[in-house]
Amino acid sequence: MVDTPTADSPAEPDITHVNPAGQATWFGHPRQLARMFTTEMWERFGYYGMRALLTLYLTQHFMFGDREATGIYGGFTALVYLTPLVGGYLADQYLGSKRAVKFGAIVMSLGYAILCFGGPTATPYATIDSQRYEVSIEKNAEGKEVRYVVDGAKKLEIKGNDDGSVDLLNAGTAERKIPKGSFESGADRNALYVMVMLIALSMVSVGNGFFKPNISTMVGELYEQGDRRRDSGFTIFYMGINLGSLFSQILCPWLAVAYGWSWGFALAAIGMMISWALIQFNGGKLNGYGEPPARPGVHAQQWIIYAVALCVVPLFYLLYVNLMHSAAPAEGAGFLGYVASLPLMGKLLFGSFLLGVPAILIWSFVAGSRTEFQMMLAAMVLIVFNVVFWTLFEQAGSSLTLFADRNTNLSVFGLFSITAGQTQFFNAAFIVLLAPFMSILWSALAKRGLEPSIPVKFGIALIGVAAGFLLLVWGAAYADANYQVGIWWLAGLYFIHSAAELCISPVGLSMITKLSIARVVGLMMGVWFLSISVAQYFAGVIAQFASVDTVGGQVTNYAVSLKAYVDVFTTISIAAIILGVLLLLLSWPLKYWMHGVK
Repeated sequence: MVDTPTADSPAEPDITHVNPAGQATWFGHPRQLARMFTTEMWERFGYYGMRALLTLYLTQHFMFGDREATGIYGGFTALVYLTPLVGGYLADQYLGSKRAVKFGAIVMSLGYAILCFGGPTATPYATIDSQRYEVSIEKNAEGKEVRYVVDGAKKLEIKGNDDGSVDLLNAGTAERKIPKGSFESGADRNALYVMVMLIALSMVSVGNGFFKPNISTMVGELYEQGDRRRDSGFTIFYMGINLGSLFSQILCPWLAVAYGWSWGFALAAIGMMISWALIQFNGGKLNGYGEPPARPGVHAQQWIIYAVALCVVPLFYLLYVNLMHSAAPAEGAGFLGYVASLPLMGKLLFGSFLLGVPAILIWSFVAGSRTEFQMMLAAMVLIVFNVVFWTLFEQAGSSLTLFADRNTNLSVFGLFSITAGQTQFFNAAFIVLLAPFMSILWSALAKRGLEPSIPVKFGIALIGVAAGFLLLVWGAAYADANYQVGIWWLAGLYFIHSAAELCISPVGLSMITKLSIARVVGLMMGVWFLSISVAQYFAGVIAQFASVDTVGGQVTNYAVSLKAYVDVFTTISIAAIILGVLLLLLSWPLKYWMHGVK
């Protein structure tokens, strides 16, 4: 039985009203899309600018090892996409999308600003047979950084071997050989600045929970039910995301290298504040969109929500601390042993997803009609496959960034070189170039009745992300004497991944607004981002499999790191192809459950 609101029951946000500016369009779409496009562009400018720096910041400034750095990165991005589950619900029931977006923008901007206070660079050291040695970092004649163990008056260059042992070289000759397991690297870090960094990441996670699902929900409000412009509108909106990330992923890493990490993070904070200003000072253009429910007491409840949200920041900080101190599962522990060894954040994510998805389906079975339940079931199946896609795609900020730093020749035609952080701009650049084409393609195919169904688009995306990794694996066979591949192999991966992304992400956002029961569309948008959250955590775990030994943020053997990346990329590619084909086979029953939604 479907419950209907009474005078005493909470009012539901209206997302089906007729667009009051239906005659005023922007590229054939409601004119409000332009402001939301720009708002999201600047918000993503801040987020992706910060994200381009984060893994390198953790490995080069704080000098965490690969496992710790990719674990923190995966945990951060997981929380970034977990919080929308709550933020979407709170906006639906209390805040309204517009106020939630503004609050999230302020909190995120403060988080980026706090990241500017990173303190002094960590000091590396090495422990050999339980004895601690100072490690110095110097540049050789070629201008490359080299790590040395300081043993009295001698400086011995550190060189890792294929078998896991380490040679200490004196004038190019091995003076001492350290067997595998007897050489450990570490770094002395200022505990205060580590705490500041984790608090900043916690604030960004909380703020994003209020911003991310609700700006997308506001875009969905621009279109009436059945409006065929919705998919292309979300694709245009998605292009704004990547337009912002394109410039930030060029500028923020450049500032970080040229002037210091703080300058890169400060630019991200400025971009975020511009995003807030566009919503705060909208000149009435967004009146009637994203408004809070009209019922007594809502205003007081909003301030309580803001206060509680800020109190969540210390909780997230504790989750990060727990994540940093978690141990790897013992060999042969099996699946249950792996789950038991997960830090609290991992258990929270898996628990939320494994319990939340069935709970929502049970609710939709009880509260919705048969058609609504089947549409929700189709959405949930696609959400599960969405986890797989983003697990692989989100290697961009972790293992692929480290691959760019270590095993990629970053020279562009021999004219100039870019930084490892700047390689992430390839994805944004290709999205900006491909998004208009894909928008036109979907519209043209729809007019002819040939547009692929949403499940087919998802299956193509999975196979596409596998193809991108296989291209890079192919390129690894042509690595130079320094075990580095040409930058164009990495660019080719991002080109394929960008095309795959356009088959799933903007289509997925649109799919949620079309398949969800109307009164929980904000919550379902949160579930969509929850699936990405789980994927982000998995992405961090996969990146840890590609971890290699480092000293002071630098690998000790580039041949070993190249092989580690190739092995991981090959394995995940095979898995993605198998699952992509499975989804293509499931597209027929899913299409039936979707009841004509395209």
